Amino acid sequence: MKKVLALLTAIAIIAGCTTACAKKETVDIALIITEQSTIDDGTYNQSAHEGIQMYAANNDVIYKYFQPENKSLAEYLIAVDRAVSEGAAVIVTPGYDFEATVYFSQEKYPDVHFILLDAIPNNGQWDSDEFEEKIGANTFSALFADEQAGFLAGYAIVKDGFRNLGFLGGRAVGAVVAYGYGYIQGAELAAKELGLAPGEVTIRYDYTGEFIPTPEAQAKASSWYNEGIEVIFACGGGMGHSVIQAAQSMDDKWVIGVDADQSGDSPVIITSALKMIPPVINLAIESYYRGTFRGGQSFYHGTENGGSGLEISNARFRSFSPADYEVILNRLATNENGMATSIIKDMDMKPTDIPTEFVVVEN
Repeated sequence: MKKVLALLTAIAIIAGCTTACAKKETVDIALIITEQSTIDDGTYNQSAHEGIQMYAANNDVIYKYFQPENKSLAEYLIAVDRAVSEGAAVIVTPGYDFEATVYFSQEKYPDVHFILLDAIPNNGQWDSDEFEEKIGANTFSALFADEQAGFLAGYAIVKDGFRNLGFLGGRAVGAVVAYGYGYIQGAELAAKELGLAPGEVTIRYDYTGEFIPTPEAQAKASSWYNEGIEVIFACGGGMGHSVIQAAQSMDDKWVIGVDADQSGDSPVIITSALKMIPPVINLAIESYYRGTFRGGQSFYHGTENGGSGLEISNARFRSFSPADYEVILNRLATNENGMATSIIKDMDMKPTDIPTEFVVVEN
């Protein structure tokens, strides 16, 4: 009898292990990030990661992220193949780096659903007559009004009394450019409303070329602070940690975070320009499981529908209040006098081409 019980117990254990192992090996939702990214960068990729975790934790599905070793379309496509081979039904790809990846993968895997952030799938032939954009029926393209969040950051910081500003971006790609150009124009409006003289507000503007922390980025931020810059909008994912390190080593120097609320990262974060990635991803995944996936088109998420904004509840402003924020947020969300639609975000322009009455200095 004991032998029979032992045998049955062993069989049960093996069966349980087989089931558990099978479950662990099966992926329901996959996130693919670039070779330089991390899921704990505190900004963009972490927001995507948290959006997926939000859904997975509440709905008993398995989530895994994949990270190619090299930056190339071939490597990204291999990552998609791996995710699909492990069972992924939904694949999230954050950023413009995955435009071509999703363009080709959405056709190769018509039963897999893709969520592409901040981009529209295209074949990557930018300088050719063969260039084509195509959003498959199995692809959800989520665009964000980064220029509006940047606008709010620039407006608030000038209203709060700052005059010597900086913008340090990662690479000059669409989302980063939009943040920066919005920042300039928000500062311009605040300066006008305050009746400041031309040139009383200045903005130093540059890109580091990287989305990761580097000694060079920290050195640049430190030099800016030493030369009188009071606050830097650090718009480059993990690169922002280099700016934070520079600000922490000095007195009364500040950083504006990006994409997510970074107030917990350091007491030098005065506020953060936000794109509401977690809820957007959560809703997109939920729509897949409900059978209402909104593929085949891009969706714009701005202040008018809660898709972008400024961190205010954890902000460390000196005088700019939550009530002040609600006023400018409503003006922007309702497009008062064309405010939202008039914000320039053209990548072909230089920051110095944006019409302002104060000084924008490119480094």
